[in-house]
Amino acid sequence: MRLVPRGWPSGGLWSHPDFLRLWGAQCVSAFGSRITRTALPILALLTLQATPTEIAILSALGVAPGLLVGLFMGGRVDRTAKRPLLIGADLVRALLLLTLPLAARFGALSMPQLYLVAAAVGAATTLFQIADNSYLPTLVDKALLVEANARLEASESVAEAAGPGLAGVMVQWLTAPVAIGVDALSYVWSALWLGRIRTPEQPAAATEAHTSVLGDIVTGFRACLSHPLIRPVLIAEAVMYFFGGFFLSLYMIFTLETLGLTPATVGVIIGVGGVGSFVGALIARPMLRRGLGPAMGFSLLVGQGANLLIPLAREAGAWSIPLLVLQQLLGDALLGAYVIHALSLRQWVMASEVLGRANATFHVVTGLLLSLGALLAGPLAGVLGMVPTLWIAAGGGLLAVPLLLGRSPLSWRD
Repeated sequence: MRLVPRGWPSGGLWSHPDFLRLWGAQCVSAFGSRITRTALPILALLTLQATPTEIAILSALGVAPGLLVGLFMGGRVDRTAKRPLLIGADLVRALLLLTLPLAARFGALSMPQLYLVAAAVGAATTLFQIADNSYLPTLVDKALLVEANARLEASESVAEAAGPGLAGVMVQWLTAPVAIGVDALSYVWSALWLGRIRTPEQPAAATEAHTSVLGDIVTGFRACLSHPLIRPVLIAEAVMYFFGGFFLSLYMIFTLETLGLTPATVGVIIGVGGVGSFVGALIARPMLRRGLGPAMGFSLLVGQGANLLIPLAREAGAWSIPLLVLQQLLGDALLGAYVIHALSLRQWVMASEVLGRANATFHVVTGLLLSLGALLAGPLAGVLGMVPTLWIAAGGGLLAVPLLLGRSPLSWRD
């Protein structure tokens, strides 16, 4: 069984104008989304004097609606053309974000408006991600999927590394409302370039009879759990994201309070993760020369194993910062490569008629488990202590490796 086609076209995507349009659209909007992620809480703090509780609610509303979109819209993605959904999501985000600088200009800005915009933009972003992951296989040949996903991920990595810093400069020079307005224009740019794509698209499940939302949810879960290659990936990622939630909840507390690092130092360390992710995008395709199973297993093993360096930094003294930097570089590089491999695998082997619902299933499962892990981490750290809880998180994350390979066909060598 050969999951990676031999004789890949060399430089094929450079001569693929429609992929270049998709890539160009997402490069700009990726930077824009980081601007709003940074500027929105600043706008709430400086303009509306928001309380910490209000900031927490604002952050949660940017994520939580996406889980509902994953549950309700997977079937819609499968049954309709995806490019109009992508363009629509871009335009909705642009219009919503433009209301903020307009309201600020006329002194009408309020926290309820920020809540509404954060929730709606988060929902539209989730719809875009699910449709985008399902659209790419209709645009490029399967032999080029890893390369295509790697290029898109590389753009996201660069935006993640440089976007927050750019946002900070823009907020300081232009004010937060104007910075958010720039993000709105980035979505308009994305919609315009997506509109220029000429490859015809036939909805994968256009002839499928409409089913209920519950039916769509069941179909998505059944498609993932019944597939011998996809089932272990879903289970492994559920475990990985659950224990990843521990780090999401505790990392800032650990670095700032336990290690006594400054916010600026922690910010630089986290920014190194963007560099690591970019490296992961570069190495994803060459890693497949030894086969998909070995590539995914090695990526997940090293990526999760790098998390052991976080609690180890507690006893490392002067080496604590180098260990944290190494964790960001090594962990984000290999996990970035793993994400590219796993997404490409879904796009390779899942039936196009259920790919949207399968992508939605992954989004919902990982989102719920990430949130659950984040919620449990605090009380557990209160009982066991910060460092023991981080050791549990790092060790638990490594359980994803045997769950991924185990008896799965992914353990086969090509």
